Amino acid sequence: PVRLAESGGGSVQTGGSLELSCVVEDDTYKNLCIGWFRQAPGDEPAGVAGIYIGFGKTHYTDAVKDRFAISQDNAKKTVILQMNNLKPEDTAMYYCAAGRMVCGDRWWRSARYNYWGQGTQVTVSS
Repeated sequence: PVRLAESGGGSVQTGGSLELSCVVEDDTYKNLCIGWFRQAPGDEPAGVAGIYIGFGKTHYTDAVKDRFAISQDNAKKTVILQMNNLKPEDTAMYYCAAGRMVCGDRWWRSARYNYWGQGTQVTVSS
C-alpha cells in the first residue's frame, strides 16, 4: 500500500509563503503520480499541481502556475509544494494524493487517485 503524510500548513498573510511536504511510503517509489489537491468549504477538491515520480514531469492549474512549484526529493521520498505570493483565495485544506499511473493530461481528476493523505490546512489572511 501507499501511505502519504502531509505537513507544512499554517496561517500566513497575503504575499507570504509556505512549503508543504508529502512523505510518500511506497515499496518502489516509481510509477506514481503525486498530486496536490485543495478543498475549500462547500467546494469539490480541485487539482493544484502534480508530478510524475520517475521523470519529474510537472503539472499546474492556471491559478497557481506562476506562484507555486512542485518538486521531488527522491532520497527522502518526499514531494514538495512551494507556495509563494499566497492569496486569500488559496485558503483551503490541502491534500496529497497518489495514483499508480502516469499523471497525463487528466492529472487534475481526483477520482483517478487511490491514496490520500489526511490533509493540512492553509489559511491566508489579508
